[in-house]
Amino acid sequence: MSFDVPFRHHQAMDAASLPTITVTLQAMTKALADCRNAGVDPDSDPAMVLLARHMAVVSTNRAPRSALLHACRRRIDALRRFPTLLSIAIRGVAYDQVAKERFHMDARAELEKLASALHLIDGSYTVVSWQGTTAESGYVILAAPEVAVVVRVGGRYEGREVAYRAVVNGIEQPNRHAGMAELLNTARFAERLTRELNLSNPAIASAEPALIAA
Repeated sequence: MSFDVPFRHHQAMDAASLPTITVTLQAMTKALADCRNAGVDPDSDPAMVLLARHMAVVSTNRAPRSALLHACRRRIDALRRFPTLLSIAIRGVAYDQVAKERFHMDARAELEKLASALHLIDGSYTVVSWQGTTAESGYVILAAPEVAVVVRVGGRYEGREVAYRAVVNGIEQPNRHAGMAELLNTARFAERLTRELNLSNPAIASAEPALIAA
């Protein structure tokens, strides 16, 4: 059953109680839900249109476009200097599902970059995740014929979030460790692995990926 309510119309007609982007966005979100319940197209609903125009007013008052664009570029540069994985390595992801999902997504991306830097051939390696329990990060693993790399975060792994080891004739060698920042310097870390683990270059395409004990 669909139904409509007058509240969003009253709010849109007198938006004095919506002085900020945050409260205006909250009002628009509630109005959108009301439109859906009423079976009304939000793109043509007069209250939604008025609220959208009010959003333009409260946002335009903040700063000129040029200043906002500059601030966005500065923020992007700052994030590149201090990637999310570094923040996650410091604070952990225990009991934080959003942070945990971001950890697994970003760690997978970094291990794919590492595989490329190691010249691993497509099909000769795997990158997989194990989620673990809500109290832990789980881990993400790059497994290849000659090398395996695992990324985890949490207090017990501080400063040694990355475990890596050689695999010789199918036999796993002892773990070595590195910090998250070292993984993020992809080219240098690939050189380190190649040198320390005496890796061949490139990997043999027909070889089976090795696994690593977590």
